[in-house]
Amino acid sequence: MNPRPGEVWLADLGMAAKTRPVVVVSRYDENPPRVLVLYVPLTTANRGSAYEIGMPELPFLHADGVANVQGLGSLPVKRLERRLGILPKEVMDQIKKALRFALDLD
Repeated sequence: MNPRPGEVWLADLGMAAKTRPVVVVSRYDENPPRVLVLYVPLTTANRGSAYEIGMPELPFLHADGVANVQGLGSLPVKRLERRLGILPKEVMDQIKKALRFALDLD
């Protein structure tokens, strides 16, 4: 399994035996040196900050969810349980912009 940027997965984040939806933000690499993926978690706790990107209505997501770029993390690919879908390019562009803001890369 080699997840691609913009894919939404149900992932075991090790929190109270629950799985959470995450957006893969790692670049695609056919032969990565480590079997890790960088992700941004999705949540329904919207605080209205520049670190959050609203999710559009998609059949595999709650309409009131946001991508929380402050929750950026990594995890082993084997903890990705099931692919839910893929985000539109426009939404991934917004997430990338928010990551640049959060990491002060501009």
